[in-house]
Amino acid sequence: MPYTNVFDNPVTDPLRLEPIEIDSKQSEVRCGDALFTVSSETPQEVGMSSVWLSDQHNVYLNSFCFGYRQDGSFDNLYLAYMLRARVFRKQIEMLAQGISRFNISKRKVMELAVPVPGAAEQRAIGAFFSSVDELITLHQRKLNGAQRKPVRRKEGKKMAAQMLPTSLFCDYYRDWIATYKEGAIRKVTMDKYLLTASWLERIVPSLSVSELDRGTYQQLLNRYAEYHERQTTMDFHHQLKSAILDAVDEGLINRDPTRKAVIKGKPPRVKKPKYLNQFELHKLLDVLNLEGGISWDWLILLIAKTGLRFSEALAVTPDDFIFSRQVLSIDKTWDYKENGGFLPTKNRSSIRKVQIDWQLIIQFSELIKNMPPHEPIFVHGKVYNSTVNGVLGRRCREAGVPEITIHGLRHTHASLLLFAGVSIASVAKRLGHSSMTTTQKVYLHVIQELENQDIDLVMRSLSGLC
Repeated sequence: MPYTNVFDNPVTDPLRLEPIEIDSKQSEVRCGDALFTVSSETPQEVGMSSVWLSDQHNVYLNSFCFGYRQDGSFDNLYLAYMLRARVFRKQIEMLAQGISRFNISKRKVMELAVPVPGAAEQRAIGAFFSSVDELITLHQRKLNGAQRKPVRRKEGKKMAAQMLPTSLFCDYYRDWIATYKEGAIRKVTMDKYLLTASWLERIVPSLSVSELDRGTYQQLLNRYAEYHERQTTMDFHHQLKSAILDAVDEGLINRDPTRKAVIKGKPPRVKKPKYLNQFELHKLLDVLNLEGGISWDWLILLIAKTGLRFSEALAVTPDDFIFSRQVLSIDKTWDYKENGGFLPTKNRSSIRKVQIDWQLIIQFSELIKNMPPHEPIFVHGKVYNSTVNGVLGRRCREAGVPEITIHGLRHTHASLLLFAGVSIASVAKRLGHSSMTTTQKVYLHVIQELENQDIDLVMRSLSGLC
């Protein structure tokens, strides 16, 4: 049972199944099981539910969802529509955690309270919403089957229902973005979708929706892969796939052309090292020019010692320093990519208090004492990430250490903490990660190196027992 079947339908569609090779990790689905998606790009779309009503055997749940097997307390149809009700969805959205992608915990979902009316009332509610759902589906099929003239796109917006199989795929995709993504995702994510749309207009400007099959889709990916690395091509594929599956549901395409797509790409570029070791960081800090007033060297020092994100460091004001408690309060970011001004933090977990050392306290207490308390310390006009990276690059060359980026300073800070034995949970909290999973993924190389050191320690300890 694919992810999209669970995501799209309160009652799971028994016809939307895909063949797989069964392994021991997969769970067989039974009639009455409630299924939940684990992750999505927005909190509003995470934890979408679906109830399986078929007695069909040999159906297994995909690894991006989890299931709840009820004990008979619920009428199946009532459960299906109750879990999609706004009152329950609000509870689910409160559990969403993440940065660029949001996840929910199965344990937390299982702790949520749900209304349980009597059996007769449940059956009546379930039957009512089922009949409404069937009526909507019937009218939608009639609408999709009606002959309509395509409407010319006005200011980039058009409803997907106005599209025909003969419509250009690039037009359909821009329509899909406007209908389903606009206003639901952050601007930085929206920009990625719009970039994908511009690539479609560049490489397949005359491809119609009806011409999309496995062959033409693979050719599309291959064209894109000529200019991009494999991971970038994979991201491109995922952004297109969501729209294409909707086109399949709407009857504009007969079969899913993205199935078994082969992802290619250019060989990855030689990347700069992401972080410095402790010796290299000391050498870098030694060459910083900290004489006089505020400069980008002071920003480099602050990020190296706190692990702040670039946008968080730009937003720091004198009022954010709580010197009596040796902490720096982080509750906002600076919009350096657009027109400036304060913005909310990347996620709720990014609002935090970061402990700072006494040297930093002495340095900054003197530096900011005559500055406006609510104005950003480092911002004086338009700020460019490339400008600060250029300053950092020069300082790295002066120190004779590998050149890293400003974000690499954040990696350096976190890596040194992990090597020093600080727990992953504490590092995640200090960095403002939404969960330890994010920290583990980003710093997997450090964790693996620490595990190797642990193995060496265990072997030495065991050999000393003889």
